[in-house]
Amino acid sequence: MPIIYLVRTAFMIYRWILLARVLISWVSPNPYHPAVRTLYDLTEPVLRPCRSLLPAYQGIDFSPIIAFLGLGILERVIMGILYGIFF
Repeated sequence: MPIIYLVRTAFMIYRWILLARVLISWVSPNPYHPAVRTLYDLTEPVLRPCRSLLPAYQGIDFSPIIAFLGLGILERVIMGILYGIFF
């Protein structure tokens, strides 16, 4: 089904964007660079609520871990619903 493929692809792309955000944060990027701004704009709406669940500990931000886990759970729920509808 095309919708299932589209949903899986969207989750996979967002995971790559989130991973890029994590990796780029290790090198102190220029926050005004358009690519960095885009990464921050795409990921901050997901990471901000995660930070309230688990604040940074000794300068280490664990919010991406919560975001990856949450995305995995959300993807499984949505895929379960879609498989229930189409199969």
